[in-house]
Amino acid sequence: MSYSAIAECYDALNSHIDYEAFASFLNREIRAGGISDGSIVLDLACGTGNITLPLLKRGYDMIGVDLSGDMLNIARNKKGGDKVLWLCQDMRSFELYGTVGAVVCCLDSINYLTSRNGLIKCFSLVHNYLDPNGIFIFDVNTPYKFEQVYGNNHYILEDNGIYCGWQNYFDKKSGLCDFELSFFYENDDGSYTRLDETQTERCFSIRTLTNLLVKNGFEIIKVVSDFDDSPVKDTDERAYFVCRAIK
Repeated sequence: MSYSAIAECYDALNSHIDYEAFASFLNREIRAGGISDGSIVLDLACGTGNITLPLLKRGYDMIGVDLSGDMLNIARNKKGGDKVLWLCQDMRSFELYGTVGAVVCCLDSINYLTSRNGLIKCFSLVHNYLDPNGIFIFDVNTPYKFEQVYGNNHYILEDNGIYCGWQNYFDKKSGLCDFELSFFYENDDGSYTRLDETQTERCFSIRTLTNLLVKNGFEIIKVVSDFDDSPVKDTDERAYFVCRAIK
């Protein structure tokens, strides 16, 4: 998955997300974990930097890692982008120059690890590059969201001359959900350019994620459904994990 087709319209199609509230939640949990101002924080699968840059403003020395060079180019050209170290790498095989105080991985990026082995590689690397007692925070789409919201449903998204046809195909047995995306970009002459992209996410249960985190040296501090620390219910669409590297 290159994410080249979606890069140009990613910010427009996700304009409903309150990135500042998300960054404030992350900042609160990082500080609660004893990570001080000025510490190095890695934003893993950072996309166009919508979490990286707000965390930069909150006093952290930021690194952004993403598989998509197109996404990183957009992030680099945003205000403050020149103050971030951007690395084009896979989150299953990334390399850093040293350890970091915290790692965040936001907006269901973990679900894009479609194999158990890929998930283990990612967790192992995160632990490897965290300082002792470092903090790892990530969120995932829940089984409820895969079954009831994604399922085999189709959606149309539109924003300022950009149209996206989104078709979902969820296989409950394998836990894999394919997103077939068709983007239509309006040209100056009124015509449209079409770009197609297929993405895949995998549904992981909270139990599976918890077990793999513990096996890879993490302590689970909390698992919540929202920024107000609400417990995760069967009908919640997202779960946020806050963990500490202890081994």
